[in-house]
Amino acid sequence: MPDIQSGLKKGVRHMLGEKIGELQGKATNKALQAVNGAPRFETTAETSGTLAGVAVRGYATYQSDLQADGTLLGECPDSGVLMTQQGEVATFRANGSGRFTESGGVDFRGAAYFRTSGSQLAKLNGVCVIWHWDVDAEGNAKWDLWEWL
Repeated sequence: MPDIQSGLKKGVRHMLGEKIGELQGKATNKALQAVNGAPRFETTAETSGTLAGVAVRGYATYQSDLQADGTLLGECPDSGVLMTQQGEVATFRANGSGRFTESGGVDFRGAAYFRTSGSQLAKLNGVCVIWHWDVDAEGNAKWDLWEWL
């Protein structure tokens, strides 16, 4: 396996910042029409937890395409919504790469970008957020998020 560090610029700091969120909930899948013969899946998720210290509920729908090597490429193109308990709304877009797990779930990693005009989650505007999305065979999902520095 190639050394991933060799592609980074020397003298530039690349690292994850603090963990800024954790949401848990349920995810459901359905098969969509194949694209160029490759299977496509749609996942709808409903979660709750905290992001940037704020209690939120999350709703998202994303699509994943199965690649020839067995990996999944997924995208949530501005179809993610977060709502705070005070009624503020943030939207997000995300993309990532994942794999089916041996136990029948799915494991993804990627990046997300949030937008809001509200004050509670405004610190997320313009920030690249790195995430890990883990779903077990029963659809129990967990989304962990870190700021990328």
